[in-house]
Amino acid sequence: AIKEIKKAIEKTYYKKGQKVIDQNFKAVDATLAHLYEVAIPKKVSAKNVDLLTVSEKAPAFVKEVTAMMMAGHGDDIPVSKMTVDGTYPSGTTQWEKRNISDLVPVWEPDVCIQCGNCAYVCPHSVIRAKFYHKDYLKNSPDDFKSAPINARGFPETQYSLQVYLEDCTGCNLCVEVCPATDPHNRSRKAINMGEKEPILKKEQENIDFFENIPWNDRSKIDFSTVHGAQFLEPLFEFSGACAGCGETPYLKLLSQLFGDRLLVANATGCSSIYGGNLPTTPWAKNKDGRGPAWSNSLFEDNAEFGLGMRITADKQLDVASSLLTELKAELGEEYVKEILGASQVLESEIVVQRNRVEGLKEKLRGMNSPAASHLLSVADQLVRRSVWLVGGDGWAYDIGYGGLDHALASGRNVKVLVLDTEVYSNTGGQSSKSTPTAATAKFAAGGKAGGKKDLAMQAISYGNVYVARVAFGANPQQTLLAMREAEAYDGPALILAYSHCIAHGYDLKDGLNQQNKAVASGHWPLLRYNPSLRKKNQNPFILDSPRPTMSLKDYAYNELRYKVLTITNPEAADVLIKHAQELVNLKWKTYEELATKAASDFVPVA
Repeated sequence: AIKEIKKAIEKTYYKKGQKVIDQNFKAVDATLAHLYEVAIPKKVSAKNVDLLTVSEKAPAFVKEVTAMMMAGHGDDIPVSKMTVDGTYPSGTTQWEKRNISDLVPVWEPDVCIQCGNCAYVCPHSVIRAKFYHKDYLKNSPDDFKSAPINARGFPETQYSLQVYLEDCTGCNLCVEVCPATDPHNRSRKAINMGEKEPILKKEQENIDFFENIPWNDRSKIDFSTVHGAQFLEPLFEFSGACAGCGETPYLKLLSQLFGDRLLVANATGCSSIYGGNLPTTPWAKNKDGRGPAWSNSLFEDNAEFGLGMRITADKQLDVASSLLTELKAELGEEYVKEILGASQVLESEIVVQRNRVEGLKEKLRGMNSPAASHLLSVADQLVRRSVWLVGGDGWAYDIGYGGLDHALASGRNVKVLVLDTEVYSNTGGQSSKSTPTAATAKFAAGGKAGGKKDLAMQAISYGNVYVARVAFGANPQQTLLAMREAEAYDGPALILAYSHCIAHGYDLKDGLNQQNKAVASGHWPLLRYNPSLRKKNQNPFILDSPRPTMSLKDYAYNELRYKVLTITNPEAADVLIKHAQELVNLKWKTYEELATKAASDFVPVA
């Protein structure tokens, strides 16, 4: 029997390589030594008690409805417990506390340089940073960690990094990205993986205390740096994505930068599964009750769905503006001009505009007219909305491409974030038009012979579309800059975001390293195309990564999706990887030429 089992293992896993086969052989060999008999009693002696799956602090709806679904008893929920309008509260993943990892990050304040990199790359928003006046520590738990903030102009200010250890998946990305080491012990970093059980109870107390420290004033935070952005509250948290996921850090950053005025149209795929609302949703809200408004369309029509959101938001703004103008005699002409003419590019400006709108609503509540009542219902639209179309490469490059092209060509102020794993991840790893040459995938088991669609260049051809190709693991600052530029640009924008994935076939703790190699090999050139520069008579095409410093093979053969072909068909692998290298060389030659052209060589912007 053992012989037949091992034969089946070889047949099943031969594409995964000898290491995987040997690991399975060892498990089989150890089986006999660990078999023991379990005596089955004649009658049941244990009392089966269903434990409460959420904290006592959870809202009633979460206890009575969400917790029932989490426990697998959704069919037992009475209709009387459901909301009248069928809505579900957001931010419910915070009550799950899945506790799936025995090892969790442990922060060492004495080593930390407070760069924020660990919080930036954490796929599940488990690591969070705050700074605050030292007086907050007067009532802190004995084991609460803090350090003087490493920044000028902040006297008597402390810094804390808090790990939500029950939500950690143990991916190790935070340790991999940490640049700080103890000078007396180079194996000790500013953040290290440690056992959860001995520190769990104390850390639960620390988390409670940390949550009572107010989030920092958004208008006083420097959004332009990775360090500064990590002091912004994430409104995408504790999702069900894979440990080490390469997609979710982009969504978390999106929620930090624009979350309180964000509308998301989410194509079906990985991001709609871990981002969906049943039984829990990771999209959350801040203390004021504001957060991303999220909705999931069909797979094929997400771009049209999101474009409809934009058109609706624009129409509501027009209605609010018209009503405000109609009421200028009652409200004051200068007051109305101030609201309608307010700049809303910087976060500080948006905060001021939100305060203006709150003041306006107070005035409207004291007025007794149909126009005032109508304006009160749409006044919040006077704060600029940020509409984003989100999906994977299967949607953007393939099934939803026609709609995406239509949305970009519309000229409307829609932003598109493509979480590019170069494969249909959610459905099991099928080849898409984003799958690169020489990579294997389902429907391309012999290695893909054709090239990867250059969606960036197709969008650039319109002239008025902001385009960026980013990789947060390779250049986090460029990713942050691209997102902020895309959102500030008054027109359509497209961000192609490299996302490492389990479908690539390697341990995702090495995901950041692979992103670096993807850029260094020329496979994933970092770039930005900004039409605003064309209007200023400057070259709008900016190449943010240097010339390749390593061969494509040195990047690709760290991943099983490429390497497996060297096992199953070495000759084909050799031909395809050479072909892929030629394509990389050609692409780089084209991009470098574009980066040196004059502004007049690009499509003019009306």
